[in-house]
Amino acid sequence: LSFTSYLTFLFYNVFILLYRLNSCYLRENSCEIVASALQSSNSPLRDLDLSYNNLGYSGVKLLCAGLMSPNCKLQRLGLNSCYLRENSCEIVASALQSSNSPLRDLDLSSNNLGDSGVKLLCAGLMSPNCKL
Repeated sequence: LSFTSYLTFLFYNVFILLYRLNSCYLRENSCEIVASALQSSNSPLRDLDLSYNNLGYSGVKLLCAGLMSPNCKLQRLGLNSCYLRENSCEIVASALQSSNSPLRDLDLSSNNLGDSGVKLLCAGLMSPNCKL
């Protein structure tokens, strides 16, 4: 069973609500599978910790596309130490402003977001659609 097949199986298992995949050497290509699961009406996923993985801008962009899906049920997302930078903040802010995003808890600690990135996140947090 390949790692990709394993991830796909995990994310489409209808009985699992919580995934802790921190420090699993996941990269942006793994985020494609996660985003697909977030967009699926069959995924019960509510809590996802992807901390300490090298997701970067491309990975978080894929994840945020999943977060903005009307089918997404994710309430908590851990992205601590995921090599995110200022350019990731605009995408995350867009997801926070989306009327579809059910996120209530987001961990972006230990990323190099910079002042301008934090300002973008603050704009997302001030949106009436933001549930954090």
